[in-house]
Amino acid sequence: MGKIIGIDLGTTNSVVSVMEGKEPKVIVNEEGSRLTPSVVAWDDKGEILVGTIAKRQAVTNPENTVYSAKRFIGRRYEEVVDDLHRVPYKVVKGPNGDARVEVRGKQMAPPEVSAKVLMKLKQAAEAYLGSTVTEAVITVPAYFNDSQRQATKDAGKIAGLEVRRIINEPTAAALAYGLDSKKDELIAVYDFGGGTFDISILEVGDNVVQVIATGGDTHLGGDDVDEAVMEWLEAEFKKDTGIDVKGDKMVIQRLKDAAEQAKIELSSKQETTINLPFLTADASGPKHLQKTLTRSKLEQMIRPLIERTMEPVKQALADSKKQASDVDEVVLVGGSTRIPLVQETVTKFFGKEPHKGVNPDEVVAIGAAVQGGVLGGDVQDVVLLDVTPLSLGVETLGGVMTVMIPRNTT
Repeated sequence: MGKIIGIDLGTTNSVVSVMEGKEPKVIVNEEGSRLTPSVVAWDDKGEILVGTIAKRQAVTNPENTVYSAKRFIGRRYEEVVDDLHRVPYKVVKGPNGDARVEVRGKQMAPPEVSAKVLMKLKQAAEAYLGSTVTEAVITVPAYFNDSQRQATKDAGKIAGLEVRRIINEPTAAALAYGLDSKKDELIAVYDFGGGTFDISILEVGDNVVQVIATGGDTHLGGDDVDEAVMEWLEAEFKKDTGIDVKGDKMVIQRLKDAAEQAKIELSSKQETTINLPFLTADASGPKHLQKTLTRSKLEQMIRPLIERTMEPVKQALADSKKQASDVDEVVLVGGSTRIPLVQETVTKFFGKEPHKGVNPDEVVAIGAAVQGGVLGGDVQDVVLLDVTPLSLGVETLGGVMTVMIPRNTT
Protein backbone atom coordinates (compact mmCIF):
# COMPACT_ATOMS: atom_id res chain seq x y z
CA MET A 1 0.00 0.00 0.00
CA GLY A 2 1.31 3.47 -0.92
CA LYS A 3 2.02 6.20 1.59
CA ILE A 4 -0.72 8.65 2.56
CA ILE A 5 0.78 12.15 2.34
CA GLY A 6 -0.21 15.13 4.48
CA ILE A 7 -0.87 18.45 2.75
CA ASP A 8 -1.34 21.92 4.20
CA LEU A 9 -3.08 23.72 1.32
CA GLY A 10 -2.52 27.30 2.44
CA THR A 11 -3.75 30.68 1.21
CA THR A 12 -0.19 31.93 0.67
CA ASN A 13 2.02 28.83 0.81
CA SER A 14 1.48 25.07 0.81
CA VAL A 15 3.52 22.26 2.38
CA VAL A 16 3.63 18.47 1.91
CA SER A 17 4.83 15.96 4.49
CA VAL A 18 4.94 12.18 4.99
CA MET A 19 5.64 9.73 7.81
CA GLU A 20 9.05 8.04 7.62
CA GLY A 21 8.76 5.28 10.19
CA LYS A 22 7.79 7.12 13.37
CA GLU A 23 8.99 10.54 12.17
CA PRO A 24 7.09 13.02 9.98
CA LYS A 25 9.25 14.48 7.20
CA VAL A 26 8.59 17.70 5.26
CA ILE A 27 9.31 17.14 1.56
CA VAL A 28 11.14 19.72 -0.56
CA ASN A 29 9.77 20.66 -4.00
CA GLU A 30 11.78 20.58 -7.24
CA GLU A 31 13.16 24.06 -6.48
CA GLY A 32 14.55 22.67 -3.23
CA SER A 33 12.14 24.60 -1.00
CA ARG A 34 9.94 23.26 1.79
CA LEU A 35 7.31 25.96 1.08
CA THR A 36 5.49 26.13 -2.26
CA PRO A 37 3.70 29.44 -2.95
CA SER A 38 -0.01 28.76 -3.63
CA VAL A 39 0.21 30.68 -6.89
CA VAL A 40 -0.76 29.51 -10.40
CA ALA A 41 -0.15 31.47 -13.60
CA TRP A 42 -0.94 31.06 -17.29
CA ASP A 43 1.71 32.63 -19.55
CA ASP A 44 1.20 33.95 -23.10
CA LYS A 45 2.34 30.61 -24.59
CA GLY A 46 -0.46 28.86 -22.71
CA GLU A 47 1.95 27.21 -20.26
CA ILE A 48 0.82 26.72 -16.66
CA LEU A 49 3.30 27.86 -14.01
CA VAL A 50 2.97 26.82 -10.36
CA GLY A 51 4.70 27.96 -7.17
CA THR A 52 7.77 30.19 -7.00
CA ILE A 53 8.08 30.49 -10.79
CA ALA A 54 4.45 31.74 -10.96
CA LYS A 55 4.94 34.17 -8.07
CA ARG A 56 8.08 35.66 -9.68
CA GLN A 57 6.32 36.66 -12.90
CA ALA A 58 3.19 38.07 -11.20
CA VAL A 59 4.26 41.72 -11.69
CA THR A 60 4.52 41.37 -15.47
CA ASN A 61 1.43 39.14 -15.81
CA PRO A 62 -0.97 40.21 -13.02
CA GLU A 63 -4.28 39.42 -14.76
CA ASN A 64 -3.29 35.80 -15.38
CA THR A 65 -1.64 35.02 -12.04
CA VAL A 66 -3.99 33.59 -9.42
CA TYR A 67 -3.01 33.73 -5.75
CA SER A 68 -5.10 33.41 -2.55
CA ALA A 69 -7.59 31.16 -4.41
CA LYS A 70 -8.41 29.68 -0.99
CA ARG A 71 -10.33 32.90 -0.21
CA PHE A 72 -12.79 31.97 -2.99
CA ILE A 73 -12.93 28.17 -2.71
CA GLY A 74 -16.43 26.81 -2.07
CA ARG A 75 -17.92 30.30 -1.86
CA ARG A 76 -20.74 32.01 -3.69
CA TYR A 77 -19.99 35.08 -5.78
CA GLU A 78 -22.02 37.45 -3.59
CA GLU A 79 -20.04 36.31 -0.52
CA VAL A 80 -16.75 37.48 -2.03
CA VAL A 81 -17.76 40.70 -3.81
CA ASP A 82 -15.94 42.81 -1.20
CA ASP A 83 -12.69 40.91 -1.89
CA LEU A 84 -12.59 41.52 -5.63
CA HIS A 85 -10.68 44.80 -5.39
CA ARG A 86 -7.83 42.96 -3.63
CA VAL A 87 -6.81 40.82 -6.60
CA PRO A 88 -5.66 41.89 -10.06
CA TYR A 89 -7.14 38.82 -11.74
CA LYS A 90 -10.80 38.59 -12.73
CA VAL A 91 -13.34 36.88 -10.43
CA VAL A 92 -16.73 36.26 -12.06
CA LYS A 93 -20.06 34.65 -11.20
CA GLY A 94 -20.27 31.01 -12.31
CA PRO A 95 -23.36 29.39 -13.85
CA ASN A 96 -24.58 28.16 -10.44
CA GLY A 97 -23.74 31.38 -8.61
CA ASP A 98 -20.32 30.27 -7.37
CA ALA A 99 -17.20 32.47 -7.51
CA ARG A 100 -14.90 31.60 -10.43
CA VAL A 101 -11.66 33.01 -11.74
CA GLU A 102 -11.37 34.02 -15.38
CA VAL A 103 -7.95 33.69 -16.98
CA ARG A 104 -7.22 34.28 -20.67
CA GLY A 105 -10.96 34.14 -21.44
CA LYS A 106 -11.52 30.82 -19.67
CA GLN A 107 -13.57 30.41 -16.48
CA MET A 108 -12.26 28.11 -13.76
CA ALA A 109 -13.65 27.11 -10.39
CA PRO A 110 -11.18 27.74 -7.51
CA PRO A 111 -10.74 23.95 -6.89
CA GLU A 112 -9.29 23.67 -10.42
CA VAL A 113 -6.68 26.30 -9.50
CA SER A 114 -5.88 24.72 -6.12
CA ALA A 115 -5.57 21.34 -7.87
CA LYS A 116 -2.54 22.66 -9.79
CA VAL A 117 -0.79 23.39 -6.47
CA LEU A 118 -1.77 19.96 -5.13
CA MET A 119 -0.39 18.30 -8.29
CA LYS A 120 2.97 19.99 -7.75
CA LEU A 121 3.07 18.77 -4.13
CA LYS A 122 2.01 15.27 -5.22
CA GLN A 123 4.86 15.21 -7.78
CA ALA A 124 7.37 16.35 -5.12
CA ALA A 125 6.21 13.53 -2.81
CA GLU A 126 6.45 10.97 -5.63
CA ALA A 127 9.97 12.11 -6.53
CA TYR A 128 11.00 11.83 -2.87
CA LEU A 129 9.34 8.46 -2.19
CA GLY A 130 10.16 6.95 -5.58
CA SER A 131 6.62 5.61 -5.91
CA THR A 132 3.16 6.74 -7.00
CA VAL A 133 1.09 8.65 -4.45
CA THR A 134 -2.69 8.39 -4.69
CA GLU A 135 -3.95 9.27 -1.19
CA ALA A 136 -3.73 12.34 1.00
CA VAL A 137 -4.94 14.02 4.15
CA ILE A 138 -5.59 17.72 3.43
CA THR A 139 -6.07 20.40 6.07
CA VAL A 140 -8.58 23.26 6.07
CA PRO A 141 -9.31 26.15 8.46
CA ALA A 142 -11.40 24.90 11.39
CA TYR A 143 -14.03 27.48 10.54
CA PHE A 144 -14.47 26.31 6.91
CA ASN A 145 -18.08 25.33 6.18
CA ASP A 146 -19.22 22.17 4.40
CA SER A 147 -19.17 23.73 0.94
CA GLN A 148 -15.56 24.94 1.41
CA ARG A 149 -14.51 21.49 2.67
CA GLN A 150 -16.19 19.74 -0.26
CA ALA A 151 -14.51 22.11 -2.72
CA THR A 152 -11.13 21.27 -1.13
CA LYS A 153 -11.88 17.55 -1.63
CA ASP A 154 -12.79 18.31 -5.25
CA ALA A 155 -9.39 19.98 -5.72
CA GLY A 156 -7.72 16.80 -4.44
CA LYS A 157 -9.74 14.65 -6.82
CA ILE A 158 -8.82 16.85 -9.81
CA ALA A 159 -5.15 16.50 -8.79
CA GLY A 160 -5.48 12.70 -8.81
CA LEU A 161 -5.61 12.28 -5.04
CA GLU A 162 -8.15 10.37 -3.02
CA VAL A 163 -8.66 12.62 0.00
CA ARG A 164 -8.83 10.14 2.86
CA ARG A 165 -9.60 12.80 5.43
CA ILE A 166 -10.07 16.55 5.68
CA ILE A 167 -8.80 17.74 9.06
CA ASN A 168 -8.78 21.13 10.73
CA GLU A 169 -5.52 23.08 10.64
CA PRO A 170 -5.28 23.85 14.39
CA THR A 171 -6.12 20.21 15.15
CA ALA A 172 -3.33 19.08 12.81
CA ALA A 173 -0.94 21.44 14.59
CA ALA A 174 -1.98 19.98 17.95
CA LEU A 175 -1.46 16.47 16.56
CA ALA A 176 2.10 17.37 15.55
CA TYR A 177 2.72 19.02 18.92
CA GLY A 178 1.04 16.18 20.85
CA LEU A 179 3.17 13.48 19.23
CA ASP A 180 5.96 14.37 21.68
CA SER A 181 3.75 15.38 24.59
CA LYS A 182 4.12 13.02 27.52
CA LYS A 183 1.89 14.87 29.97
CA ASP A 184 -1.75 15.95 29.97
CA GLU A 185 -2.01 19.57 28.90
CA LEU A 186 -4.61 22.12 27.90
CA ILE A 187 -3.30 23.86 24.80
CA ALA A 188 -4.51 26.77 22.71
CA VAL A 189 -3.60 26.74 19.02
CA TYR A 190 -3.62 30.30 17.63
CA ASP A 191 -3.48 29.90 13.85
CA PHE A 192 -3.05 33.14 11.91
CA GLY A 193 -2.29 32.39 8.26
CA GLY A 194 -2.37 34.24 4.96
CA GLY A 195 -6.14 34.38 4.61
CA THR A 196 -7.75 32.81 7.65
CA PHE A 197 -7.68 32.88 11.45
CA ASP A 198 -8.49 29.93 13.71
CA ILE A 199 -8.33 29.30 17.43
CA SER A 200 -8.76 25.89 19.01
CA ILE A 201 -8.69 24.86 22.66
CA LEU A 202 -7.56 21.24 23.02
CA GLU A 203 -6.64 18.66 25.61
CA VAL A 204 -3.49 16.77 24.65
CA GLY A 205 -1.95 13.82 26.46
CA ASP A 206 -1.43 10.08 26.51
CA ASN A 207 -1.76 9.84 22.70
CA VAL A 208 -5.20 11.49 22.70
CA VAL A 209 -5.82 14.88 21.11
CA GLN A 210 -9.29 16.17 21.96
CA VAL A 211 -10.66 19.46 20.68
CA ILE A 212 -12.92 21.14 23.23
CA ALA A 213 -13.83 24.31 21.35
CA THR A 214 -12.90 26.09 18.17
CA GLY A 215 -13.58 29.47 16.59
CA GLY A 216 -12.24 31.79 13.96
CA ASP A 217 -12.66 34.11 11.02
CA THR A 218 -12.27 32.71 7.50
CA HIS A 219 -11.64 36.21 6.20
CA LEU A 220 -8.78 37.50 8.32
CA GLY A 221 -5.10 36.90 7.70
CA GLY A 222 -1.75 38.16 6.46
CA ASP A 223 -3.42 39.30 3.22
CA ASP A 224 -5.28 41.90 5.30
CA VAL A 225 -2.00 43.13 6.80
CA ASP A 226 -0.55 43.50 3.27
CA GLU A 227 -3.72 45.32 2.23
CA ALA A 228 -3.33 47.83 5.08
CA VAL A 229 0.26 48.58 4.00
CA MET A 230 -0.81 48.82 0.34
CA GLU A 231 -3.54 51.33 1.16
CA TRP A 232 -1.04 53.42 3.10
CA LEU A 233 1.42 53.35 0.15
CA GLU A 234 -1.35 54.31 -2.30
CA ALA A 235 -2.42 57.23 -0.09
CA GLU A 236 1.18 58.43 0.42
CA PHE A 237 1.90 58.21 -3.32
CA LYS A 238 -1.26 60.17 -4.13
CA LYS A 239 -0.33 62.80 -1.54
CA ASP A 240 3.17 63.17 -3.04
CA THR A 241 2.31 63.04 -6.76
CA GLY A 242 -1.45 63.61 -7.08
CA ILE A 243 -1.71 60.31 -8.98
CA ASP A 244 -4.27 57.67 -8.01
CA VAL A 245 -2.90 54.24 -8.96
CA LYS A 246 -5.90 52.16 -7.79
CA GLY A 247 -6.94 50.96 -11.25
CA ASP A 248 -3.46 50.00 -12.52
CA LYS A 249 -3.08 46.23 -12.11
CA MET A 250 0.67 46.15 -12.64
CA VAL A 251 1.22 48.91 -10.07
CA ILE A 252 -1.10 47.16 -7.59
CA GLN A 253 0.91 43.94 -7.97
CA ARG A 254 4.19 45.80 -7.34
CA LEU A 255 2.66 47.46 -4.26
CA LYS A 256 1.41 44.09 -2.97
CA ASP A 257 4.87 42.51 -3.32
CA ALA A 258 6.50 45.53 -1.64
CA ALA A 259 3.94 45.53 1.20
CA GLU A 260 4.49 41.82 1.85
CA GLN A 261 8.27 42.27 1.84
CA ALA A 262 8.09 45.27 4.20
CA LYS A 263 5.83 43.36 6.62
CA ILE A 264 8.29 40.44 6.70
CA GLU A 265 11.30 42.72 7.24
CA LEU A 266 9.57 44.58 10.08
CA SER A 267 9.27 41.33 12.03
CA SER A 268 13.03 41.52 12.61
CA LYS A 269 13.83 45.22 12.01
CA GLN A 270 12.51 48.48 13.48
CA GLU A 271 12.21 50.17 10.09
CA THR A 272 12.42 49.39 6.40
CA THR A 273 12.63 51.39 3.17
CA ILE A 274 10.17 50.69 0.37
CA ASN A 275 11.71 51.71 -2.93
CA LEU A 276 9.74 51.33 -6.18
CA PRO A 277 11.40 53.22 -9.06
CA PHE A 278 9.34 54.10 -12.17
CA LEU A 279 6.09 53.10 -10.48
CA THR A 280 4.10 55.12 -12.99
CA ALA A 281 4.37 58.30 -15.08
CA ASP A 282 2.43 61.41 -16.02
CA ALA A 283 3.02 64.27 -18.47
CA SER A 284 5.90 65.58 -16.35
CA GLY A 285 7.78 62.26 -16.48
CA PRO A 286 8.29 59.05 -14.47
CA LYS A 287 7.24 58.87 -10.82
CA HIS A 288 9.09 56.88 -8.17
CA LEU A 289 7.94 55.76 -4.74
CA GLN A 290 10.34 55.78 -1.81
CA LYS A 291 9.02 55.53 1.73
CA THR A 292 10.33 54.54 5.13
CA LEU A 293 7.95 52.43 7.19
CA THR A 294 8.64 51.89 10.89
CA ARG A 295 7.47 48.94 12.95
CA SER A 296 5.47 51.27 15.21
CA LYS A 297 3.66 52.77 12.18
CA LEU A 298 2.86 49.27 10.88
CA GLU A 299 1.56 48.28 14.33
CA GLN A 300 -0.65 51.36 14.43
CA MET A 301 -2.13 50.32 11.04
CA ILE A 302 -2.73 46.66 11.87
CA ARG A 303 -3.66 46.81 15.57
CA PRO A 304 -7.44 46.65 14.77
CA LEU A 305 -6.84 43.45 12.74
CA ILE A 306 -4.88 41.79 15.55
CA GLU A 307 -7.53 42.84 18.07
CA ARG A 308 -10.16 41.23 15.82
CA THR A 309 -8.43 37.85 16.34
CA MET A 310 -8.99 38.08 20.09
CA GLU A 311 -12.81 37.98 19.87
CA PRO A 312 -12.93 34.34 18.64
CA VAL A 313 -10.23 33.50 21.24
CA LYS A 314 -12.44 34.80 24.06
CA GLN A 315 -15.46 33.00 22.59
CA ALA A 316 -13.59 29.67 22.29
CA LEU A 317 -12.44 29.92 25.92
CA ALA A 318 -16.00 30.71 27.03
CA ASP A 319 -17.32 27.75 25.00
CA SER A 320 -14.76 25.44 26.61
CA LYS A 321 -15.60 26.85 30.06
CA LYS A 322 -11.93 27.68 30.64
CA GLN A 323 -9.98 30.78 31.66
CA ALA A 324 -6.91 32.07 29.81
CA SER A 325 -4.87 31.14 32.90
CA ASP A 326 -5.96 27.46 32.59
CA VAL A 327 -4.06 27.09 29.31
CA ASP A 328 -0.70 25.30 29.76
CA GLU A 329 0.79 26.02 26.32
CA VAL A 330 -0.03 28.39 23.47
CA VAL A 331 1.07 27.08 20.07
CA LEU A 332 1.43 29.68 17.29
CA VAL A 333 0.73 28.53 13.75
CA GLY A 334 0.88 30.37 10.42
CA GLY A 335 3.39 32.86 9.03
CA SER A 336 1.45 35.87 10.35
CA THR A 337 2.29 34.84 13.93
CA ARG A 338 5.86 36.00 13.26
CA ILE A 339 4.60 39.60 13.55
CA PRO A 340 5.90 40.87 16.93
CA LEU A 341 2.57 42.60 17.73
CA VAL A 342 0.76 39.26 17.35
CA GLN A 343 3.18 37.58 19.76
CA GLU A 344 2.87 40.47 22.25
CA THR A 345 -0.95 40.41 22.09
CA VAL A 346 -1.10 36.64 22.62
CA THR A 347 1.47 36.75 25.46
CA LYS A 348 -0.43 39.54 27.21
CA PHE A 349 -3.79 37.78 26.89
CA PHE A 350 -2.67 34.33 28.07
CA GLY A 351 -0.10 35.64 30.55
CA LYS A 352 2.61 33.38 29.15
CA GLU A 353 5.12 33.24 26.29
CA PRO A 354 3.97 31.14 23.31
CA HIS A 355 5.59 27.72 22.77
CA LYS A 356 8.63 28.11 20.49
CA GLY A 357 9.27 24.46 19.61
CA VAL A 358 7.28 24.24 16.37
CA ASN A 359 7.82 25.77 12.93
CA PRO A 360 4.64 27.83 12.27
CA ASP A 361 4.89 27.21 8.50
CA GLU A 362 5.30 23.43 8.68
CA VAL A 363 3.50 22.16 11.78
CA VAL A 364 0.09 21.81 10.07
CA ALA A 365 1.44 19.66 7.21
CA ILE A 366 3.34 17.55 9.76
CA GLY A 367 0.09 16.97 11.69
CA ALA A 368 -1.64 15.99 8.42
CA ALA A 369 1.14 13.45 7.78
CA VAL A 370 0.65 12.04 11.31
CA GLN A 371 -3.08 11.63 10.54
CA GLY A 372 -2.09 9.98 7.23
CA GLY A 373 0.13 7.63 9.25
CA VAL A 374 -2.77 6.79 11.57
CA LEU A 375 -5.04 5.99 8.60
CA GLY A 376 -2.28 4.00 6.87
CA GLY A 377 -1.44 1.99 9.98
CA ASP A 378 2.09 3.46 10.36
CA VAL A 379 1.16 5.34 13.54
CA GLN A 380 -0.54 3.41 16.32
CA ASP A 381 -2.28 4.52 19.50
CA VAL A 382 -3.06 8.09 18.47
CA VAL A 383 -6.71 9.09 18.84
CA LEU A 384 -8.05 12.35 17.43
CA LEU A 385 -11.39 13.71 18.66
CA ASP A 386 -12.58 16.87 16.93
CA VAL A 387 -15.71 19.02 17.17
CA THR A 388 -18.08 20.49 14.62
CA PRO A 389 -17.06 24.17 14.33
CA LEU A 390 -20.47 25.38 13.14
CA SER A 391 -23.95 24.49 14.36
CA LEU A 392 -25.78 22.02 12.12
CA GLY A 393 -29.52 22.21 11.76
CA VAL A 394 -32.55 22.02 9.53
CA GLU A 395 -34.64 24.78 8.04
CA THR A 396 -38.12 24.73 9.52
CA LEU A 397 -41.27 26.62 8.64
CA GLY A 398 -40.70 30.32 8.06
CA GLY A 399 -37.02 29.94 7.15
CA VAL A 400 -35.92 29.45 10.76
CA MET A 401 -32.91 27.22 11.45
CA THR A 402 -33.55 24.66 14.15
CA VAL A 403 -30.22 23.51 15.55
CA MET A 404 -29.86 19.72 15.76
CA ILE A 405 -26.14 19.58 16.58
CA PRO A 406 -24.75 22.66 18.36
CA ARG A 407 -21.28 23.94 17.43
CA ASN A 408 -18.34 22.55 19.40
CA THR A 409 -20.03 19.15 19.72
CA THR A 410 -17.65 16.17 19.54
